[in-house]
Amino acid sequence: MVELGPLLERLLAGQFICAVSDEAAFRRLQDDEIREQLDAYLRPLNRRLATNDEGSVYFLAWRQLNDDAREQLSRQLGDTVNSLLPLLEWLQLVQEALGRDGLAAPGDVLKPADFSSRCEDNQGLRERLERLATDPFFGSQSDQLDAQIKQVFKRLKEHGYLLQPHADRQYFVVTAKIDYLIDLTRFIRDEEHLPVDEAAPGDQESLL
Repeated sequence: MVELGPLLERLLAGQFICAVSDEAAFRRLQDDEIREQLDAYLRPLNRRLATNDEGSVYFLAWRQLNDDAREQLSRQLGDTVNSLLPLLEWLQLVQEALGRDGLAAPGDVLKPADFSSRCEDNQGLRERLERLATDPFFGSQSDQLDAQIKQVFKRLKEHGYLLQPHADRQYFVVTAKIDYLIDLTRFIRDEEHLPVDEAAPGDQESLL
């Protein structure tokens, strides 16, 4: 288990592992034997390795929703819900500003310069970006378009939705954590009995 220590630490810290964020680690997690080893170690911690339906991203979930797990899960869900609307608005803005047919998907390359040029030429997009950038989740304090876009991309990178392969090059790659976000959105849409302590344990565990 020593060689899996760094990977375990990342998972326990709440990181999401996908082919974009860490291809080598993602390949290891696709190995049945390694997943069994990790689950054996995690069992006494009441945690387990989980993935989404598509198998595009790995993360930790609670094994059983006891009182401690429920309390932490409730806090996590609360934090995620607070960021959900600005993140969904960002996804829609990406789709409209860049003329895409669908939502941003893992592996998509996004360039801040593309957003800047589109928003400069479209007052409606410019106003929406300003509202988005000044949302508490993104927290921009600037009234300059380029600075607002920079702050949005910075926050998305900090939260693991984007990866910047090269610090000196201004392009970003969408990670599979976006798949988790979309799954969570569908879960909240389909479940009317929130908060967490009123929701079905099986459904919570499969998503969170």
